[in-house]
Amino acid sequence: MKLILRLLLNALAVIILANILPGVGVESFWTAIWVAIVLSLLNLIVKPILVVLTLPVTILTLGLFLLIINALIILLADYLVPGFAVNGIWWALLFSLLLSLLQSILHGLLKED
Repeated sequence: MKLILRLLLNALAVIILANILPGVGVESFWTAIWVAIVLSLLNLIVKPILVVLTLPVTILTLGLFLLIINALIILLADYLVPGFAVNGIWWALLFSLLLSLLQSILHGLLKED
């Protein structure tokens, strides 16, 4: 039950950011749910592989390259989910940063209840 609630909160965060950021678009709430599911799976499967493969660059940039990896994950979700659009790497980077912040806030509210 908690997993479903987290996915719904993530979808809500995607909808909110798509309405705020002009470079990000989501067609519907169902699309946002699919984006939340796909991002969860990509973060679970693809992101660890990318982190290991880019470890030297990540160390040289003192971890800042992880922001680029997050943006690439967002762009991959854009490619995989019809109805979700991100206009370039910079919008993906901003979306990634704000999504992490908004998810932290929403999940923090969930823990308080």
